[in-house]
Amino acid sequence: MARESSGGVQSLQRAFDLLERLADAGGEASLSELAATSGLPLPTIHRLIRTLVTLGYVRQNRNRRYTLGSRLIRLGESAGRQFGTWARPFLTELVDQVEETANLAVLDGDEVVYVAQVPSKHSMRMFTEVGRRLLPHGTGVGKAMLSQLPRPEVQALLDRTGLPAYTPNTITDPAELLDSLDRIADQGYALDESEQELGVRCIAVPLSGAPTLSAVSVSGPEGRLTKDAVARILPEVLAIAKRLSDQAANS
Repeated sequence: MARESSGGVQSLQRAFDLLERLADAGGEASLSELAATSGLPLPTIHRLIRTLVTLGYVRQNRNRRYTLGSRLIRLGESAGRQFGTWARPFLTELVDQVEETANLAVLDGDEVVYVAQVPSKHSMRMFTEVGRRLLPHGTGVGKAMLSQLPRPEVQALLDRTGLPAYTPNTITDPAELLDSLDRIADQGYALDESEQELGVRCIAVPLSGAPTLSAVSVSGPEGRLTKDAVARILPEVLAIAKRLSDQAANS
C-alpha cells in the first residue's frame, strides 16, 4: 500500500511538472520536446499526457503537438482572483501613500494579466480592467517580470508574440528590449513611459517568492506622475513589493 501511494504521488508530481513545462514552452510542445526538457522516458510522458488529455487539462492538436487544455482556464482564473484578493490590502495601503492607482499583474503564458487594482481618489485616474491581457513588452509590469526570466526564455517568448506597437513609444526592437531588461534587473524596477497608453507613466516592481511571476505597479497621468514624483514614489512601491514578496514566500 505504501509503495502504491508513493507511486501515485510521483505520478502526480510528474503530471504537474509536465503542465509547468508546457506553460514554459508557451503552451504547446511535442512529446519529444517534453522528454528533452523533463528527462522522463517517452512512454511515461505519453501515459501521463494521455491521462491529462482525458481529463481536459491538455489538448492534442491536429499536428500531434500538445497544448494546455481549457479546463485549466477556470483554475487559473480562480487562482488569479484569490491572489488579487490576498494582495488588495497592500495595494490599498500603497494608494493611500502615493495617491495614484496601484495594480497587481501576473505572467500567464505569454501574456500579462491584471489580477487586482485599487484606483486613486483623483477624478482623473488610470483604470485597467481586472482580467485584462496584454503582451508584456509594452507594459511596465510586463518588463519587470520579463527581467526576472533567463534571456533565452525571453527571446523565445518574443519569437512567439512579436513586439507590436501599442503606441509610438513602445519598444519594438528585440535587442533594445533585452538591453532594457538588463537595466531593469539591475535597478529593481521598470518604467512604462507612455508605451502602453499615451500620456500615462507607470512604475513597476517585480515580486520574488510569489507562486508565479508577478509585479506591482503604480500608474498615473504624466502630468502628475512626473520624473520628480517617480523618484518620490519609488521607495514606497519597492517597500510594498518587498512586503508582498515576503508574505507570498511565507504563505
